[in-house]
Amino acid sequence: MSKIQSVYKLIWQMGSPDYRSLFFATAVLPNLRFPIHCEQHKREAGCAGQPALRAPLYCFGCSEVRMKDCNADASRSHAPGEKNRLRLRQSGILLHMTSLPSDFGIGDLGRGAYQFVDFLAESNQTLWQVLPFNPTSGACGNSPYCCFSAFAGNCLLISPEQLAEDGYLCQSDLEDKLSFNPGRVDYDRAATLKNRLLGKAYEKFRQRAERADGFEAFVDKNAYWLNDYALFTCLKEHFSGLPWTGWPPEIRDRTQPALSDWTARLAEGIEREKFFQFLFFRQWSQLKSYCNQRHIQIIGDIPIYVSHDSSDVWTNREYFKLDGNGRTEMAAGVPPDYFSQTGQLWGNPVYCWDKMGQDSYQWWVSRITHNLCHFDIIRLDHFRGFVAYWEVAASEQTAVNGKWAEAPAVEFFTALHNRFPSISIIAEDLGIITPDVKNIMDRFEFPGMKPLLFAFGGDLGANPYLPHNHVENCVIYTGTHDNNTVKGWFEQDAGEGEKENFLAYFGRLPDAYTVSWEFIRIAMMSVASKAVIPMQDFLELGGEARMNTPSVSFGNWEWRVEGQRLTKELSQRIADLTRIYGRKVEDFTDQGSGQPAG
Repeated sequence: MSKIQSVYKLIWQMGSPDYRSLFFATAVLPNLRFPIHCEQHKREAGCAGQPALRAPLYCFGCSEVRMKDCNADASRSHAPGEKNRLRLRQSGILLHMTSLPSDFGIGDLGRGAYQFVDFLAESNQTLWQVLPFNPTSGACGNSPYCCFSAFAGNCLLISPEQLAEDGYLCQSDLEDKLSFNPGRVDYDRAATLKNRLLGKAYEKFRQRAERADGFEAFVDKNAYWLNDYALFTCLKEHFSGLPWTGWPPEIRDRTQPALSDWTARLAEGIEREKFFQFLFFRQWSQLKSYCNQRHIQIIGDIPIYVSHDSSDVWTNREYFKLDGNGRTEMAAGVPPDYFSQTGQLWGNPVYCWDKMGQDSYQWWVSRITHNLCHFDIIRLDHFRGFVAYWEVAASEQTAVNGKWAEAPAVEFFTALHNRFPSISIIAEDLGIITPDVKNIMDRFEFPGMKPLLFAFGGDLGANPYLPHNHVENCVIYTGTHDNNTVKGWFEQDAGEGEKENFLAYFGRLPDAYTVSWEFIRIAMMSVASKAVIPMQDFLELGGEARMNTPSVSFGNWEWRVEGQRLTKELSQRIADLTRIYGRKVEDFTDQGSGQPAG
């Protein structure tokens, strides 16, 4: 029996290994990437045909390694009653994957991503927050919150370098690349290049005599969303990009004869789309495994709503407020607020919560299960919409003439909690937050967000974003992806009253050259258990590096970090602050137990 077979057998027999056995396995097999649930590693271990070995998941609030199996109910990823990982004092960086360094016009899951993970680890950071990674559209300004699927991955994030390493491309294919601005995403030209390379990868895949790389297993495991998504994508291509409401009625309405007919007619394209999703999630799984090995958790982002022109709405019309032809009747948004005097009219169809409740919110359970396979912590965007949501008639031009409608928050989150007892959720509670929203957060112990850019307006004594009003169970940010950078805010947005309040509160007033690190230090010293800082603020960048301006449709989501900016000097500075303010995690034991990790 080979060494890898012996270790695999040992871990399998143990069932729930502790840290010692995990460390033993990784010491004996330093090149073995957990999880060992892919067909490739099972073949290497001589265990083909056996059930998948569940992947170890570091439970950062206790002294054990729990087992996580993405094929199983995600509620089993943690033992009931274990300490909430969100209470551990940590810090991290907010940087979307499109903003990573890359030679292909857009950040991706290749070398630049692994270098950033190394930067995080060297900086003593244990959190990496990303935005949604689902497929975007130029028609929506490439927003990661406007996607064709709530389950699929964005193929623009697939790394050509990784494809070459895996044998799907030749090194010569990578030499035929365009010249890109390393500081901005060029979506159109990047899509042209990557689509060409992905096409070559698919052709090489088709030419293989046997497909023993896990593709068929991936397709079977993800059939519940992948089949509809692949067909949806091919139909959109066939009908020249028309939204699904513009397709012939028989396929628009998903009659069984039409589904069978079009599935047969578009069979090759459907397989191609499934293959691209296989590539994305294999690369993502490898990157996430690398993060967890380096003791870094990934915070993923789940938008509350999905796009009308998506496989989700086309496949599940009964869950959304649509008319008889599938068009949106009531659209989502928010009333006038800090970001916009006319509110924000997003256009997404709102949910028929009554209908969802009839099958115990199965669509949401599937969505959460899927995300728990790919993230360690999830952030629910626009959390207040789970309690009461702003709905606007689809005929309106702005969000002003909307109305509040109640959502079954207690029933919904109770159902999720029963299914996922130890789920780690961050509630995006910005905007108009009423007592009923706060009550739900308190009831389910969901931490909220505290952006410091909101802290210096109004009454200093009562402002909930100032440090003296923070609680342990919250996440502090200097700002979010929807805000200006700290330096940009100071130079462009902050009024004299806000600067005077800063001076009154801290007894000093920074200038544009020091304000970013002043805010970072304030965030790090907060009692909040989690501190997350946008990468732009660590780099002391101004408004030119802003990620998104709400209510502005185009020109967003384009900023990228240049690799040479991730220096050892910057890493050391971040590491020092992390240590000073008690956010350096030496190990992942239960801090109250005193038990060693290994």
